Parts: sequence; structure tokens; C-alpha cells
Amino acid sequence: MVKTTAMRLIELMVLREDIHSVLKYLGELGEFQFQQEISERSADSQELRLNPDASVFEKLQKIRAALDIEDLSGYKGSVALPVSEDFEEASKIIESVEELHEKELEAADKAKRAASAYSEALAFSNLKVSYSELESLSFLTLRIGKIEPEKIGQLKEKIGARGIIVQLGEDKSRILAASSKKARFALDGELKAAGFVELQVPKDFKGIPDDVLLTLKINKEKAARELEEIQAERRNFAETHKAEIYRLLQSYSVGMQIYAVENSLESTEFVYRITGWIPAYRTRQIIRDLDELTQSRTGIREFLPDEVPSVVSGHEKVPVQVKHGKIVSNFERMIFSYGAPLYGTVDPTPFVALFFTVLFGIMFGDAGQGLCFLLIGILCCLKKIKISGWEKFGPVFCCIGVSSTVMGLLTGEFFANETLLRPFALWVTGLFGEPRAPILSMMPSSDPVSIARMFMFFGFTIAVGFVINTCGIIINIVNNFSLHRLGKALFGKTGITGAVFFWYIIAFALRTAFFGHEPALYDWIVIGVSLFLTAFSEVFERLAEGKRPVLENGLFSALIGAVVEIIEVISSYLSNTVSFVRVGAFALAHAVLGYIINALVEITPGGFGIIVLIAGNALVVVLEGMIVAIQVVRLQYYEFFSKFFSETGREFKPFAFSYT
Repeated sequence: MVKTTAMRLIELMVLREDIHSVLKYLGELGEFQFQQEISERSADSQELRLNPDASVFEKLQKIRAALDIEDLSGYKGSVALPVSEDFEEASKIIESVEELHEKELEAADKAKRAASAYSEALAFSNLKVSYSELESLSFLTLRIGKIEPEKIGQLKEKIGARGIIVQLGEDKSRILAASSKKARFALDGELKAAGFVELQVPKDFKGIPDDVLLTLKINKEKAARELEEIQAERRNFAETHKAEIYRLLQSYSVGMQIYAVENSLESTEFVYRITGWIPAYRTRQIIRDLDELTQSRTGIREFLPDEVPSVVSGHEKVPVQVKHGKIVSNFERMIFSYGAPLYGTVDPTPFVALFFTVLFGIMFGDAGQGLCFLLIGILCCLKKIKISGWEKFGPVFCCIGVSSTVMGLLTGEFFANETLLRPFALWVTGLFGEPRAPILSMMPSSDPVSIARMFMFFGFTIAVGFVINTCGIIINIVNNFSLHRLGKALFGKTGITGAVFFWYIIAFALRTAFFGHEPALYDWIVIGVSLFLTAFSEVFERLAEGKRPVLENGLFSALIGAVVEIIEVISSYLSNTVSFVRVGAFALAHAVLGYIINALVEITPGGFGIIVLIAGNALVVVLEGMIVAIQVVRLQYYEFFSKFFSETGREFKPFAFSYT
């Protein structure tokens, strides 16, 4: 069995002059995990050095935003560390953009004020009577101001005959409200409720002369042109300097991350100490590269995991890395979302990839719908579909697409239609005897042969569950032997004694049911002894590992524990096995859904049947596809992982540059 990647701890003694180049190499390599979390030391350090590159990077991000340049999603090509020339270039660009931004803000404010002045003047252009003359009328109260246009109609209704409302200007947002002196308090109340803002009008105001309006209009247009010219200058500057800004952003992004790590390292005045984990297969190459990079100025020491005191004492776990091909690697997150396996144990990812693919195909058997998953997977692999990161699961979609298609060929379903694949089924079955269609019938019927085949199918799904449970038990046994836990490997529910009990019970049941086997004394001996050793697993584990006393909590406690363990072993193995009946149940439910869709298509009049067919299949692909995926994950977690995931390890998370 394939185990987790072998790891090594390396210690680097790096001179101050080489620290940036060494950290850049490690960050670009992406295969080095610091022994201690960088953030922990950073939080405790009392004398953090400044991070000048972070300051420049922040300013570059601000001017990028000011120039309306889209941000980078990641690094493009190789990135060099910033040098003094880069700082000078960045300073020039930052200064130029800041000046340009100030000019644009001033021009925008000037254009806004010019437009507002023209709008205000235009609003009163039709008021040709002196405001002081109108206000001097003893019987009249006047109010001039702003109000939202949509509220004018409601205001007129509320004032009614008590006053009048005259709209001023082209935009109708200014009004002149008039009422009798007696009604002025009612007028002011209604105006306030409507959000009226009164304008201060000079006493001798008598409209706006046409030449003044023309001047204000010219000023407005001039200010708008000046603003457009500055904006055009900004766009040209952005287009001209876009590539250089991107280069500087990437360079200073790497630089600030290097400074952040550097500030967290142990150091003296001249030397930095770096310790971290790397995969064993990269050790020779990394040592050679560092030696060449620093011209043999870096001191390097390599340690096996069992040579690291913190690992031997149990205070530190060795990081776990798993390496696979492109297809299997896409199932790794399913493992690490549950928990990382312990270092040096069996890598369960290939088993998960196989079991997930097979179980999904059994539960979702339709050749047409399977081809849809396959097409989605191919498009994801070709980067044609980009939806919230789902494109990285392209190989997973391809796998379940192939398995669903194969199962669909067996059940004769193609987009819920059971006749299109009939010739294929007749041809295949004809090669082995009497032709029949489909090859594997999933629809329930009163035919005894069909019922027998259905029960055989459910028996097949239980057999699949037996294989998955067995693999989990074997992985647990191998893991415990690898970790030198002899007692746990030999005894316990998922140890050798529990496995013997489980396997023998299955074999005994099959022989009795199908081969007429009569229970014999040796059957009961094997079952009894294996169950006894499993029930008292804690006692025998302590005995095998030399721990004393053997009965840690006394005989009575051991007896109670044994009874509980017997109940646990029998109930868990029974439930773990029977749980896989749901695989057959979902396969049956999928066939029934296909039958219902096909029946609805047949009874739908006119050309609407095709709409029902497309909608029904789309619903099944999306909703049932998610439900089946959840059920497969549940079976993996509870029936497979539970056999060997008694303790989780530490996932390998190497230091790598990330553009942020």
C-alpha cells in the first residue's frame, strides 16, 4: 500500500546578505513548511523590523485603483525582488498619479460647482418680477426653494385652495409657494413635511439676465471639457504604465512577504536560523540549489523525523503530504476535509477515488446524464467553465461521468428513455446466451425473475460495502503496525481479532444460506475466541505492549467494558454492512424517477414533451446528483474512514507566495 510522503527536517543557517534570496527560493519552490508557525513568533517578537515593501505595495495598490486598472488574480511568470531602481520608478509613478488624481478631483469639483450654478440660475430664469415687490404685498406669503419633483403633486393636494405652487426651471425641482398671510403657518408646515429647502433670494432679485445665463452655461461646458481632458490623460497614463505597474505590484508583493517572514525568524546580527519540513524526495535538489544560490555560504543540516526531539516526545506532528496523479489528486480535499492521516500511515486517497467513483455510478445510472457529467468535466479541465472554483474538480466530474454512463448502459437508461439502448443490450446479452434488454433491470415488477435479480443487486451492494469495510480494517491494521502499536493492530474492533470475527461471520452466513452448511463446533470456537479477544481488547493491548497492571481499573470494570464492546462490535458491523443497502435503494429510486419522466413525456400533448424531458433530466442531474454525492461522501466518512481515522495528523502546508 502507498503511504504518505516521507519527510525530512532541514536546518538552515543563512547569512544576512543571503536571507532574501533564500526566502524567495523557498517561496517559489512551495515545498518548505516552517517548523513553527510564522505568525506565532511574529506576535511575540518585541523588535520587529519594518516592512518597507509593504508600504510601497499599499501605495501601488491605491494608484492602481485610482487609474481604474484591474487587479491581478495571481503572479504572471517569474518575479524578481525589488531593487533600488524599482523603488525610484515606483516613486515616480506614485507621485505622478497622485498629482493627476488631485487635478482630477479639483476639476470634478469645479465642474460640479459650475453645473450647479447654471442649474440654479436656470431655475429662476422665468421669474421676471422683483422678489421684494412680491414679498411686500400685505396679503401674500412667498417661499422659494428646492423639493423633490415627485413630491410636488402630493404637496399641491395637501395645500389645496390655501395656496398655490409654481414650478421654476427646466428640472422642476425649484418651486415658488404662495399663500395668504393667514395661511402661512399651514403652508410652512406642509412644506417642511414635504422636505422643502428654502433658498435665500436677494430682495432686488428679478430673474436671471440672458447674458448671465449664457456665461454660466459656457463656464459649465468649459469645466466639463477640462474634466474630460484630465480623465483622458489618466486613461492614457494607465494604458502606458499598466505593464510596469503590474510588474512592480508583483515584485513588491513578494518583497513584503519576504520581509514578513524575515521579521519572524530567529537571528543574530549576521545570521538567520530557519528550520522546516520538506518532502524527502526533494531534499538533495533543495540542498544543491541552496548551495549554488548562496555560493556555499549557507549551513545545512538534515534530520529524519525520529531524530527530531519534539517529534519523539509527541509535542510535534510531522506534516503529511500525499502525492498523486492529476485524477486521484482531485480527491485529496475529501481526505483533508475529514482530517489529515498520521505521518507514515497508508494514504487512503486512491481508495477514496475508486470507491467514490464506483458508488456514484451505481446510484446514478443513466448513460445520457452520465455523459453530461463527463462533458462538464472535460470543459472544466479545458478551463472553459469557471464557476466559484468548481473547475478544479474537472477530473472528478469525468470519473463520475464515466461510471454513470457505464451503469446507464447496463440499466438501459439514456436521459430516462429505456428504448434507445435496447439494441445495445440485446447485442451484448446475445454474446453470452439469450438476448434480453436491459442487461440489468432496475424497475420493480411482479415477475419472479425480476424480483430475484433485484435482490441479487441489493446483495451486490452489500458485497461492495463488505469490500469497503474490509479495506478500512486492513488499512487500520497496517497503520498500527507502522506506528508500532502492536496491541491495537492485534486486538480491537478494527484490529486482527475484530476482522477475523467480521470475516468469519460473513463466510459462515453465506455457507449456511447458499451451501447448506450445518453449524459445527469449530465455527463457534472461531467466532467465540475472536469475539472474546475483541471484547477484552484493552486488556490484551496492555498485555501485548508490556503495560502494567493489565487490569488497569480492576476486573469488574474490564467485564463491563467487554459487554459494552460486544454490543458495539456486533451493532457497528451489522449497521456498517446493512448501510450499503442504501446504494441499491438510490439506484432503484433513480430508475423510478427516469420512468416517471418518461411517462410524463408520453402523456404531454404536442411538442411540449421535449420541454418536460429536458426539464426533468436537468432537475435529476442537479438535485439528485447533489443528493447522491452527499450520500457517497457520508458512506466514505462513516463506514470507511471510521475504521482507521482514530487520530488525525498535520497537513503539509508549505510556504508559498500568494498575491494579495
